[in-house]
Amino acid sequence: MAVEVKVEETQVAEVAQEEPKKAVVVEDSKKDVIGDVEVREVDAVENDGPKTVQKSSSYKEESNFLSDLKEFERKALTELKSKLEEAILGNSLFKKEEAKKKEKDEEKEKPVEEEKEKEKEAKDGEEKEEEKEKPVEEEKEKEKEAKEGEEKEEEKEPKEGEGSGEQEGEKKEEAKPEGDNEKETTVQGCEEEKKTEVVIDEIDRDISIWGVPLLPSKGSEGTDVVLLKFLRARDFKVNDALEMIKKTLQWRKESDVDSILEEDLGVDLSSAFYMNGIDREGHPVCYNIYGVFENKELYEKAFGDEEKRKQFLRWRFQLMEKGIQKLDLKPGGVASILQISDLKNSPSPSKKELRTSMSKAVTLLQDNYPEFVARNIFINVPFWYYAFNAIISPFLTQRTKRKFVVARPAKTTETLLKYVPAEEVPVQYGGFKRENDFEFSSEDGEVSELLIKAGSTETVEIPAAEVGATLLWDLTVVGWEVNYKEEFVPSDEASYTIVIQKGKKMSSHEEPIRNTFRNNEAGKVVLTIENSSNKKKRVLYRYKTKKSASSY
Repeated sequence: MAVEVKVEETQVAEVAQEEPKKAVVVEDSKKDVIGDVEVREVDAVENDGPKTVQKSSSYKEESNFLSDLKEFERKALTELKSKLEEAILGNSLFKKEEAKKKEKDEEKEKPVEEEKEKEKEAKDGEEKEEEKEKPVEEEKEKEKEAKEGEEKEEEKEPKEGEGSGEQEGEKKEEAKPEGDNEKETTVQGCEEEKKTEVVIDEIDRDISIWGVPLLPSKGSEGTDVVLLKFLRARDFKVNDALEMIKKTLQWRKESDVDSILEEDLGVDLSSAFYMNGIDREGHPVCYNIYGVFENKELYEKAFGDEEKRKQFLRWRFQLMEKGIQKLDLKPGGVASILQISDLKNSPSPSKKELRTSMSKAVTLLQDNYPEFVARNIFINVPFWYYAFNAIISPFLTQRTKRKFVVARPAKTTETLLKYVPAEEVPVQYGGFKRENDFEFSSEDGEVSELLIKAGSTETVEIPAAEVGATLLWDLTVVGWEVNYKEEFVPSDEASYTIVIQKGKKMSSHEEPIRNTFRNNEAGKVVLTIENSSNKKKRVLYRYKTKKSASSY
């Protein structure tokens, strides 16, 4: 039974309108809950034909053409563009350096102010004690003042002009430097104010993000696409979207993300995270393979200490930026990525370092890369995943959760084929894509499929009319559990049939088959699939003929 995240009613309605003849989905009684998202196991049945793994029709990217937007969406986009233009020209997108410095100074002064407050309280206590002795001290003070008054009367008057000129001269000389300093200070202050004004008045009209200019008046066709991402992430609330843009730009500036593509981060995590192929809609596919972290050395390299965890996050952001380089941020272009997370043999959530790092990565990616993930597919999902999801679920928006698709191990291939064509699904997941494959290319045609009813047998025939040619084929059965054999049948009835591969029972864990045969006479290769189970099977295959050198 396939496991999929339950989509919104509007999405279901769209599917029903677009494909009325497709399979009717019957919900089983089983269900799980992932965070706030209900996940149901479903069986697909058809009235007139065999069960097939349906391609997803509800996951096409939302249109970025203005003509396709709803009225309130166009209005929100226009308003956001106006406010963004004003913010850029008003130079208010970023926090001013002085404001940030003031914040830091205030943080530093906090402990000092607290210490002063304590000293003040202690001083107030001492003053209260002193108030008790005040009357006695006042009496003594009066006596002292009276005595000083008498002494002043007894003092002789100074002689006329004695020392007065010298004293006045000295005072003037002493006063002069002070006056000069005041003038100098004033001049310096004015110069500093002018410098500050110059910095404040500087406007970055060329400010951009992911290579797309943000100033709306520049008229870049990619600007609307980027702004719609922020609007959709904030349910078309203009002020919230503008604030999100500001925070993203601030984060990118403080984290120096714009230069991250050129960085050598000193750690290679390409076995865990990598881009590979495209899906049915043309989205680049990013694979996240968590099982590799069972390797203690790699786990230590990624999460061993705080510095390594920071490098891990930076490496993940670098991969995201590489993925965005493959996108076409224009109306009608592919503007998001398909994420596939393989949880097979992955460390459990009890690993604190992994859990906290991934939670932080999820939060930062969601906050700073809005609407860059078309779908988030989790495959080979173990039961502990639901507990882990409950941990990260509070950090996810409802919109993000709706993009989740979950498949347990038995349904991994079936689920992936809904979103990714077989020729782009890696061989370890039941598809035909192999590393450094020089045999098949995108020019060799699409994959064909064949449905086999329960208890029946079907064959795939590969013609071999040219003598000395090499025949090459790929074949897989979704879920396997069938008997399979390969033979070469000559056109000449007097010749003998050649067994290429003896018939054998194929288990559900088998990888796709690739085989070759060079024929010495005309005939055909026959691939026989016997379905002895009580379930219908889906066969995917492709083949090509490599001509012999003598035929050129």
